This record gives sequence, C-alpha cells and structure tokens, in this order.
Amino acid sequence: MSAHESPPRDEHGQAAVPSPPGGLLDLLSVAAIVLDDRGKIVFWSPQADKVLGHTAEEALGQYAADVLVHPMHRDLVVKLFAEILSTGASWAGAFPILRRDGTTRLVEFRNMRLLDDLGDVYALGIAADQSMLRRVETDLALSERLVSQAAIGIALLDTDLRYLLVNPALERINGKSAADHIGRHPVDIVPSLDVDTIESALRQVLLTGTPLIDQYTVGRTPADPDHDHAWSVSYFRLEGSGGRVIGVATTVVDVSERHRVATEADRARRRLAVIADASARVGTTLEVETTAQELVEVAVPDLADVAAVDVLDAVLAFRRTSASVDRGPEMFRALAVASAYPTPATDSLKVGDLAAYSADRLITQCVHTGQPVVVAHADTSDLQHIAPDADVATAFARAGVHSYLAVPLIAHNEVLGAFDLLRARNPLPFDDDDVILAVELAARAAVAIDNARWHQSVRNVSETLQRSLLPGRPPELIGLDVASFYQPAQASHEVGGDWYDVIPLTDDRTALVIGDVMGNGIDAAATMGRLRTATCAFADLDLPPDHVLQHLDRITDGLEHYIATCIYAVYDPHRHRCHIANAGHLPPVLAPAGRRPRLLDLPSGAPLGVGGISFHTTDFELNPGDRLVLYTDGLVETRHHAIDERLDTLLRTLDESRLPLDDTCQWLLRALRHPDDHDDVALLIAQAGTVAVDRRTPGPDRP
Repeated sequence: MSAHESPPRDEHGQAAVPSPPGGLLDLLSVAAIVLDDRGKIVFWSPQADKVLGHTAEEALGQYAADVLVHPMHRDLVVKLFAEILSTGASWAGAFPILRRDGTTRLVEFRNMRLLDDLGDVYALGIAADQSMLRRVETDLALSERLVSQAAIGIALLDTDLRYLLVNPALERINGKSAADHIGRHPVDIVPSLDVDTIESALRQVLLTGTPLIDQYTVGRTPADPDHDHAWSVSYFRLEGSGGRVIGVATTVVDVSERHRVATEADRARRRLAVIADASARVGTTLEVETTAQELVEVAVPDLADVAAVDVLDAVLAFRRTSASVDRGPEMFRALAVASAYPTPATDSLKVGDLAAYSADRLITQCVHTGQPVVVAHADTSDLQHIAPDADVATAFARAGVHSYLAVPLIAHNEVLGAFDLLRARNPLPFDDDDVILAVELAARAAVAIDNARWHQSVRNVSETLQRSLLPGRPPELIGLDVASFYQPAQASHEVGGDWYDVIPLTDDRTALVIGDVMGNGIDAAATMGRLRTATCAFADLDLPPDHVLQHLDRITDGLEHYIATCIYAVYDPHRHRCHIANAGHLPPVLAPAGRRPRLLDLPSGAPLGVGGISFHTTDFELNPGDRLVLYTDGLVETRHHAIDERLDTLLRTLDESRLPLDDTCQWLLRALRHPDDHDDVALLIAQAGTVAVDRRTPGPDRP
C-alpha cells in the first residue's frame, strides 16, 4: 500500500494497518507446511525451522512421515493423512514431532485439506509449540477469569479510545451492557461525568506510558441517575511483547462511601472553622449594627450566597413583650446584608430600612415560633412568602435563589429577629447540617446583639443625662470669648463624667471650670451633675478658687467611691488677671497672642475626693488676644504614647495655626483624637478681649 492510498476500514471505521513484529502470532511462532497428495513436503515456512526442528533444505521434497514422524507413529499419521485428503475433514490436536536430533516434542497442530485451481489436493499443517501455546492459553484464561469476576470495574480501550472489553462490574457501574460499550467512546456511555478530563487522562497515559493512579471522579451514571457517586479510577498503557501500544486499561473502584465520609468530615471541619471565625469576629464591639454586619460576613460564602440580619423594630425600641402573643404582621429593621458576589438579590435589601412582613411571610413565622424555617427547594410561589413584597420576590427569582433558611435570633428567651440565608449560585439546598450551623451562629450573635442594644440604650440614657447636665451656650461675657465642645468616647460609646462650665460672676468676671469624674456610665454622669451644681453654688459666694476646690473636695469625699479632677479659674477682664487652682487635673495651656503656647506651671494638687488636701491659687496675666485652653485627659492620653509626648503634640498643634475658637476646637479634635479612643473629652477655650468702659462697682480688689 502506497503512502498516498487510504487504508481500508471496517464497519466501525477502524483502519487496516500493518502490524509491527512482536504480536501474538510472532510470540507463538506459528509454523506452516504443505504436503502434496503423496505426503511429500512442498512448502515450508521459516517458523517451521524452530517449531519442527528441521531446516527447509532438510525438509523440502522429503516425505513428511520419514522426516517428522517417529516410526512407532507412522501408521497413525498415514491413516489421518488419508482421511484428510479423502474426506476434507480437519484434524486438530497435539502430536509428537521427531526432530533432527532424534528427540520428540509435542506440537499443537491444525491440519486441513487444500484445493488448487487445477483440482489438485494438498494437506496444510499449522503448528505451534504446545508448551508455549498452553502457557498463553493459561494466561488468557486467568486474565479472563480475573477480569470477569473482579469486584472492580475493568475496561480495555484501543488507541482511539474505543471500548474493546468491559467486565461485568463496570457494566453494573455504568448501567450499560458490554455490547453497548464495545466500539464506543466514554462520552457515549457516561456523558454526565467530566468526560473531557477522563479522555485527557487516557490520552496522556497513551502518549507517555506513565500510569495515572487513584484519580477521583464524582458524578452520576445511568446505573443511578438520581444520586452522586465517587470512583477511584486508574489508567495503564497496554503494550505488546515488542513494545507496540495496544491501548489503555482502566480500573474503576466505587469509593462513594469513603467519599461521603470524607465529605462529611470536610463539612464538619468547615463548620468548626466558621464557628471559630464567628467566635473571633462577631461581637467585637457594643454596636448593634456592627455586630449584625460581622455575623453576615462570617456566613458568606461558606454557608450562603446572601445573608441578612433583620431585627424586630419593637425589640430595638424596647417595646416588645413576647413574640408568641402576637400572630399578626411584624416590622423588621434590616441591620446588615452581605453577599458573596454582586447579585440582584441584594439590590432591594437596604441596611437601615424598615419593612413590614405579613403573618404569612416565613421570616414572620420564624420569629413567632422561635424555630428555624427551611425551604430546601424554593420555587416562585415560595419566593413570594420569603421576600417582603412582590418586587423583591422577582429580584430573588432573577438572581436564581433556590433555597432559603431563616433562623431566629434568641437571647435570654426573647426573640430579637431573624438570621436570613439565601443560596443561588451554590447548587446545594440547605440541609440539616446547615441548620445546625446557622442556629449555632445565630445563638452566639444574638447574645452579642442583645448586649449591644442594652448597652446602647444605657449609653443613650447616659449621654442624654450628660448633655442635659452640661451648660448650654454661655451668655455674652464682658471681655472674654468662649468656645466649648464635648464628645463621648468613639470606640466604646461610653459616656463618662467629663464636664465644663462657664459661670458669669459679679464685676464682669467669669469663672471657667473643667473637670473629669473618674469612671463612666449613668453614675459618673450623675456625680458630674452634682459637682457642677455645687460648683455654681460656690461660685456665687465669690470664693477664691482654692476655697471652691476645698468645698468640692468635701462634697466629693461623701459621694461613695468617686474621685474627680478639676480646674477652677476666675478671669477679671478689667485687670486682665486670671486666678486659677488645680485639683489633680492636667495643666492648662496658655497661648499668648503672637507667642508660642506653653503649659501653665501650677501646683497640681490632689483630685477631689481624696480629702484633707489643701489647694493653692495662682494668678497670671491674660491679656487681650491671649487664650486659655482647658481640656480633659481624653484629648491627649492614649494607650501607646507617654503623656509628656502627647502634651508636646498639643502645644505643637496649637502653634501650627491660630483659627477662630470654634474651629480651634475641631482642629484639636481632628489632630489629637483617634477613632479607637476609649475616653470622652471636654474642651473649653477662652480668649481675652478688650473692655471699652470699666463698669465695675468701686470696691476692694476681688480675686
């Protein structure tokens, strides 16, 4: 056949190609001889030299009975030869052949009559060494038995990846008979599996000869189209005795149970990882919204594609008594939403929005019963009961939402709201394991949310009390401009006992007060209010600053365990003098006009409430344009810096820019405060001005 001719093909499309040396026939060394009608050897194949033990020169033209047959077997051979020629019957069997060295060897024969175009008859003998033939037959029988009775699936494929052999075990695995396999490709038999990967592996093995062992495949076959199975598949290249590539063998072991156990173990590990993550990430602050956001971010994407936290609005307002009493509609406030990817499902879920859910909505049923609600396979009608309204239900359907889970948020036997989970891209429906995990996450988060809402409620009360006790905008003062500011702690949102006051006195004087009650919460705010009231009362008595602090010290000493720091200053605009006393407070800053700010060197004194400590009044000039900056420690103290370093920063900040008083307050807060600061801050800045007319009543000098 020339190189340009197409080889003939059979009905399956297989091409006729020459076989290289080393095939089965070569292995058996099949010999062929032909005898004429008188028993003379007229044809002799090269393989006959080895099988029959004679050369062609020795055998051709000789009578076969003389050369190949032992005398004791001659009569039998002559009789068989005559029957073959006369009747045309074939004969097969093992026969001892006489070799040139006088020994005999059993040779497997197939004898038959030949007829040429002239009508002459011949006898054809095909022979092979019996020991070799028996060994091959034994190997084939053993191989066939092993393949047919093996508990694992076995298949042989040719170099075009068509099935040549399939054992019964693989028939059962694939759900198709061996006849359905033969001549077809894997894609024709198991199209639901990852056939591209399978065929790529087969071709790699055919090309390289390197086996691929224990390759995992998961999917479904016609044998069990409703359930996933897992198989361990191995691939081996098959070669003939001469190295010719015959095809590839595959073994298939069903490892579904092992795969199921491994999958469950992996899910358990992932559940534990999610719970551990939640323990570390949920409840890091006493912010209701932040805690809810932490919960939903833990849930995606491991548990759901979309997660939301909806809390009953009545619970946030502390109006709700029992979720089991009311079976009507509920008002929910969306506290947090998170998605594993951009999706229309979240477009209409806005954090902070208030939504009414009727009694037939699943989230409403969840909070009424206090039990999880699961819709493993959600259709269009289910989405109408999941979403708050028809538009949101349409968005859910467009996003491909197919499974829903709602878990109640319960803390101290009170239902706070619901933890909502949706799956769209994740093809698996929510199952019992998912419910267990969601309940665990919700239980942990509910306690944190409940603590946060109570804390925020107490804080709101404290802050309301705090601000109500602080002075409003001061009245117009003579010769003095004042700006003040109060800010609660940003990180803990805990109200403390910081306060300030601006008190007009006789003769155009002004008392400036700043203080800090140690501690926080309602008690600290209440103590601050009592001290502020007492300070105003003592200020009306025209007492010197040190005397005012001594009276405040005695009052504070009687207020249980509270102590406080305080600065009390009195400014006289006509003399431009300021009298000041300190009770354990940070030193004020004097910022003279046109000169660098400096800390006032005052006797620090002891905090109020220590008892029995004397205080000292110091006076200094405060000329027009000069500023006095009073502040609490929340402005400058941090956990990571020395107080001297922070006071230097305060002086540098004041020196950088001289802004209006209100702007200076904001400038200092932006420069010195950090979002994580855990203390509140009070700030009071006074700037001396000019007095056109001395309106004082004549009398002795006042402090």
